Amino acid sequence: MHRPTLSLCAALLLAGLASPATAFDVEAHRGGRALHPENTLQAFAAALALGVDTLELDVGATADGVLVVSHERRLNPDLARDASGNYVAPPGPLLIDLPLAEVQSYDVGRIRPGSDYARQFPEQQPLAGDMPPRIPTLKQVFDLVRRSGDDHVRLNIETKLDPAFPNEAPVPERFVSLLLGLIDAEQFADRVMIQSFDWRTLQLVQQRAPRIPTVYLSLQRGKAPTVSLTEATRWTAGFNPADHGGSLPRTIKAAGGKVWLPYFADITPGLVAEAHALGLQVVVWTVNKPEDMARLIDTGVDGIISDRPDLLRRVAADKGVANPTGELRLQSTKPRAHPD
Repeated sequence: MHRPTLSLCAALLLAGLASPATAFDVEAHRGGRALHPENTLQAFAAALALGVDTLELDVGATADGVLVVSHERRLNPDLARDASGNYVAPPGPLLIDLPLAEVQSYDVGRIRPGSDYARQFPEQQPLAGDMPPRIPTLKQVFDLVRRSGDDHVRLNIETKLDPAFPNEAPVPERFVSLLLGLIDAEQFADRVMIQSFDWRTLQLVQQRAPRIPTVYLSLQRGKAPTVSLTEATRWTAGFNPADHGGSLPRTIKAAGGKVWLPYFADITPGLVAEAHALGLQVVVWTVNKPEDMARLIDTGVDGIISDRPDLLRRVAADKGVANPTGELRLQSTKPRAHPD
């Protein structure tokens, strides 16, 4: 098949950016963990090659104050292997207790065989070899995005902390200072959103960097909900939906949020309409079944986070809210052996 020239690729990209279809946000959850080991440079490179709009990722901090990309505040016993090939013992050491060099000594390229995680994502392609995946720094992800040549993609960065476990992560002020300091030094403010279940960090971001969109995560169902419509919780920085007519969208608007990011099973067409009337965007997490993707697109959500960004892009294209392919945007997404 004839491959388009770089100039044609650029033209296609510009045409895509001008199209209303790009208003829908296709987000790769942890880089697309159903396909590749989560939160690794290799996963992010693969997601970029798919043409996603946003890389969704999580950050914590090491003992020496470096932001690293990890969903857990600890080394994950189902992911992290030492130099001998042994997975770390549960619950795993806290990142905040380890220097960066030790954090990056672990191989995170293969899920522990037989684990619940492995059964959840049986199609994930493990990565091994002479240069196995390591836990990347956030700066390394910024570098990867720059090298990709994709000026379209953004990062949705989650601060991983829990008010109930204050010793497991930097305090909110320190966490936000580290994050905003890096974003400023790397001149990435126009390419990022900051999300959190812990709304304290979002309040600080709004005070210190009001140009960066804040994304308010929420979970109402399940074993560990983070919000209640009748009271403030430890997660909501003192904001109580009961003070706003029992409305979560109105509460987030009052808190200064730009985007509401609810669990997908918590959303309804009425809530989407209410949020839009308030000027909030609605992006839902984490959606992996095509029938759920299609239904949620029909409700009018502004974006979806998925472990299957390849499948999401196809469904969104079929619905006419995303370009059929984004793979022509990129120049090179292959991470270097030793990123800066």
